[in-house]
Amino acid sequence: MKKVFFIMLSTLLCVSLNAQTQGELVKHYEAYYAQMKKQGDVQGIIDAMTHLNVLQPSAARLDTLAYIYMSDGRYVQALNTIGFEHDANASDIAVEVKAVSLKALSELERALEHFNELYKRNANPLLAYELAEINLQLEHLEEAKKLINYGIANVKDTSMKGFYETQRPYQVPLKAAFYYLKGLLVYTEDRDANLERALGFIDQAMALAPNFNMARVTKEALLNNQKPVEPLPSAED
Repeated sequence: MKKVFFIMLSTLLCVSLNAQTQGELVKHYEAYYAQMKKQGDVQGIIDAMTHLNVLQPSAARLDTLAYIYMSDGRYVQALNTIGFEHDANASDIAVEVKAVSLKALSELERALEHFNELYKRNANPLLAYELAEINLQLEHLEEAKKLINYGIANVKDTSMKGFYETQRPYQVPLKAAFYYLKGLLVYTEDRDANLERALGFIDQAMALAPNFNMARVTKEALLNNQKPVEPLPSAED
């Protein structure tokens, strides 16, 4: 009987000590997380959040950890943290992480269903732009057209869109970005018949955003394709 009593007592002491130790570790990593945030140390934040999730598993913590990975451009790690499968019950943060990360990794078909989920929850011009761009790349032209028309009709003049193809990122009015997409759309619909219309929409984009490098480069490419290459003069000439 005494043996059984001592075994039970030892078990209770171990459980109590483990609970106390775990509680102390949670407090430690919560303080560590706060300090890393204060210092702006992304890797430290990731380490703290990972330890906290091991000690006290939480869907919210996993979503936050994945979001931090995504924000740091570590898209594979973000998806490894929460997966890439579609889940209608997932948090907005989780769906955004999957959508943005898959798009960044050029997994456009998979990204599309997550952007569609976000758009279903909160339709807005910025999401419409992301969806239109993906649909255009996948040549889902009718869907892209609906989204572009919605965006142009509903976008606010103060809304901006960032572009990153140059060494120094820049922003243009979101309405200009939609006109740029519309130019690409009508050109894709009929490259021969719609060239002038496409250039017209791109000109509208550049009128709203003179710094719109992507539109300028695209316009130059379209104009170069419009004109046949002039042969070099021969020596006899």
